[in-house]
Amino acid sequence: MTLSLLVLTAMMTVLLDFRNSVWMLPSPSSVSMDSVNMRHVLKWLPLQASCDTAVLYSVQFQGEFELTFRNGSWLPAHECQLTPHTHCDLTFDLGSDSDYNLRVRAQCGSDLSDWSLSGPFNRRQTVLTVPEMTVTAVGDALQVMFDKLPVTVGVSVTVWKKGDELQADVFTVPSGQKVLHIAALQEDEVYCIRAHTTVNTELHSSSTDTQCVHITGPDAAWKAPTTVTATVIITAGVLFAVFWSIVHCRSDACQAYFRKEQLPRSLKSDWDIRIQVSSEEAELCEQIHVVQSDKLELEELKRGS
Repeated sequence: MTLSLLVLTAMMTVLLDFRNSVWMLPSPSSVSMDSVNMRHVLKWLPLQASCDTAVLYSVQFQGEFELTFRNGSWLPAHECQLTPHTHCDLTFDLGSDSDYNLRVRAQCGSDLSDWSLSGPFNRRQTVLTVPEMTVTAVGDALQVMFDKLPVTVGVSVTVWKKGDELQADVFTVPSGQKVLHIAALQEDEVYCIRAHTTVNTELHSSSTDTQCVHITGPDAAWKAPTTVTATVIITAGVLFAVFWSIVHCRSDACQAYFRKEQLPRSLKSDWDIRIQVSSEEAELCEQIHVVQSDKLELEELKRGS
């Protein structure tokens, strides 16, 4: 009787293990944390299993406090309970610099998978990217703007006069602020700026490329348009005076101001051109007198009568 009971128990154990291996959902695979600029997103691969309904996922985390003072309890990530997505944003759940354990499981109908664990994660492992920076000179000040800056990340800005980097000033832009205004700079000087994102004082990104800007001074805002306007007015006045003088100029006054100069002798047409002729050619030449005979005979007849 005892032997039969032992055999039956063993058979039931085998059957239960077989049932679990065949019917139980597999655990989510490739669970990993993707953390950039203090945004922590847990990711995993979609479950490769047949399910009559949508596969849903649940995520839990365990910090140092839960592990030490709450007997190793786990807390649910409230935004990631029975979610159809294969990712979970834990940015606001992981609120300290301690190590966190993370786990996720799948559910299909009433069937649950085992928990899949992710290795310990500390938010100081996040990757900080170089900030997008725009620098503009406004009078005797600099305006430094940052685009697409994460809410939980600050920026450290270094400013120096060109050629004097050893005397640089460092400004801190707190998280949530995207504009830095640096006033009272020297006029007609060039200032250079670079920046990097930072979390506390230990973690920071690479620096931006150095940008140098010329400080034009507080009067530059009106100097340029005033100069252009004055130039246009003066030019228009000169052109009007010249045109009016030409139109209303008297003949004697115009002749006094606009005298006609004589052409130089080299440009006149009455040139005295002499061509040297050899003696042989001169002998061949004879003097020819052209007489209008008819007209002369008639005049002589009138005189005789």
